[in-house]
Amino acid sequence: QVQLVESGGGLVQAGGSLRLSCAAPRNIFNIATMGWYRQAPGKQRELVATITTGGSTNYADSMKGRITISRDNAENTMYLQMNSLKPEDTAVYYCNAYRWQVSTRVNYWGQGTQVTVSS
Repeated sequence: QVQLVESGGGLVQAGGSLRLSCAAPRNIFNIATMGWYRQAPGKQRELVATITTGGSTNYADSMKGRITISRDNAENTMYLQMNSLKPEDTAVYYCNAYRWQVSTRVNYWGQGTQVTVSS
């Protein structure tokens, strides 16, 4: 059972910042595209950002310009810096790692960390 360990969620006022962290086992981190997804109450889980092993990034339009995803290969850890947070950013944020096994995408998920932005 691959374990992704998230930390850094919490309660913040609108306009504030948070940094989320996700630690992964080295054998997964070295070959996986890492990313963050979020799920608000009553909504589907949605992509926030991804980062490849080579450092290429992709951001959801809803948060682009306010977030930065990064990875520390020496520490097997991925980060999500979130600035100018809005109440609509309130959600459970999930760490994801995926790799390809032939043509099948193999996903690994963290347990989720709650981010609450108060107005």
